[in-house]
Amino acid sequence: MNDHGTDATSFVQPATGPRRRIPLIALFAAQLFSLGGNAIALVAIPIIVLQQTGSPLAAGVAGIFATVPLVIGGALGGVLVDRFGYRASSIAADVASGVTVLAIPLLDAAGLLSFGALLALVFLGGLLDAPGDTAKTVLMPDLAALARTPLARAAGAQSAVQRTATMVGAGVAGALVALAGPMTALVADAAGFAVSALLVALLVPRPGALRAGAHAAAVDAEDGSAEATRAEETAGSSVQAFVAGIRFIMRTPLARGVVLLVTLTNAIDAAGLTVLKPVYASQVLGDPATLGFMVGCFAAGALTGSALFGAIGHRASGRTMFAACFVLAGAPPYAAMALGAPAELLFPVLAFSGLAAGAINPMISTALYGVVPDGMRARVFGALTAGVAASMPVGAILAGVLVEALGPTPVLAGAAVLYAVLGASPLVLRSFDGLSGAARAAASVAPEPAREEHAAPAGSAR
Repeated sequence: MNDHGTDATSFVQPATGPRRRIPLIALFAAQLFSLGGNAIALVAIPIIVLQQTGSPLAAGVAGIFATVPLVIGGALGGVLVDRFGYRASSIAADVASGVTVLAIPLLDAAGLLSFGALLALVFLGGLLDAPGDTAKTVLMPDLAALARTPLARAAGAQSAVQRTATMVGAGVAGALVALAGPMTALVADAAGFAVSALLVALLVPRPGALRAGAHAAAVDAEDGSAEATRAEETAGSSVQAFVAGIRFIMRTPLARGVVLLVTLTNAIDAAGLTVLKPVYASQVLGDPATLGFMVGCFAAGALTGSALFGAIGHRASGRTMFAACFVLAGAPPYAAMALGAPAELLFPVLAFSGLAAGAINPMISTALYGVVPDGMRARVFGALTAGVAASMPVGAILAGVLVEALGPTPVLAGAAVLYAVLGASPLVLRSFDGLSGAARAAASVAPEPAREEHAAPAGSAR
C-alpha cells in the first residue's frame, strides 16, 4: 500500500474564473434521487414478480429483462452521450425512466398489467439507465474542476451519494412495500426521476457555460468548436467510437483487469439482487419487505465505507486493499444466507460487507481517471459499462434455474465461494500492478474543465 501524501489532495481547478460549487452539489442531488429511484425498483420489481408467479425462474427471467438493457445502453451509451451531450442525456434518461416506471402501477390499477407487459416496461425503463448514469458520472470531474475539489475526494463523495441513494431508496421501498405494497413504491420511484431531471436541467451548466469556467473566450464558439471536437472524438462513426473504446481497454492492462473482475462479480451480484435475496426474504425470512432492509443495510455500510475512503482510504488504495474489499463485499452475505442466518444476524453482516464495498467504486473510478485520456472518456467508459453488464443477464437466469432445481441453499454457498476466489484474484494477476500508480496519477493531475458536454465514464459496478 502506498501513501499518496499531498498528491491525493491536489485541487482539480479551472485555469480562471470563480469557484462554483452549486453545479457539483446539484449533480450529486440528482444522482441521489435517480439512483434512489433505481433502488426502489430493485426491491419492488422482484417482489411484484414473485407475488404474481411465485417462481424463482420467473424472477430470473425478469432479471434478464432488467439487465439486458444495461448491456445495450452500455454499448451505445458512450456514443450517444458523445453526440447529444451528457447534460441532455441525463435529463432524457430520467424522464424516460420515470414514465416507464409510472406506467406499471397505472396499468395494474386498470387491470391491464400482464407478466409480459411488466417485462416490457422493465426493459424499456432500463434502456437509458446506463447512458443516464454514464452522463452523470462523467460530469463529476468537470464540475469538480469548477468547484476546485480534489478528484479523489469528489470520487469518494460521488460514491457516498450513490450509496446513500441505495440506502435511502431501499429503506423507503421496504417501508412502502410493508405499508402500501410494491406498486405504491414505484410511484415514489417515478417522482424521484422527475426531481433528478429538474435538478440537472435547472442547475447544471450548459456546455458553453461550463467551458466558460476556464475558457471564457470560447463561449461564443460553442457550436463550431464543439461540433468539430465532437466529430474528432467520436472517430467518425458510432461503431468506430465503440470499437476504439474496446481497443483501449484491451491494450490497457489495468482497465482490462477491472473489466474482467467486475464482469464476473456482477453476474453474482445480479443473481443475488434479482433472485437469491428476494427468494431468501420471501421464502426463508417469510417477509418480502425484508428485502428492502437487506439492501438498505448493505448500502448503509457502503456509505460509511465511501466516506472513509474519501477522508483517509485513498492514501492506501493499493491492490491489497482492493482485493480485501472485494472479498469482504461479496462472500460473507452469501455465506450467511447459505447458513440460514436470521434477519437480526444477516443485517449486521450485510452492513459489514457494505463497509468494504463502499471503497471499491471510488478506487476504480480514481484509478481509471488516471489512465483514460479526457478525449477517450465516453468511448472507453461506454464500452466498459457494456462489458461489466454483459454477464448480468446470465447471472440472473442461471440463478433462477438453479434455485428452481436445487433450492436456494447450495446456490448461495456456491456464490460465496466463487465471490471469494474472484475477489482475491487482484493479488496474483499482474494487470492490477498499476492500481496504485493510476490512482496517484488521477489525484495529482489537474485536468481541464469540460470543453464539451459529452464525455462519460461508466456507472459504478453495482
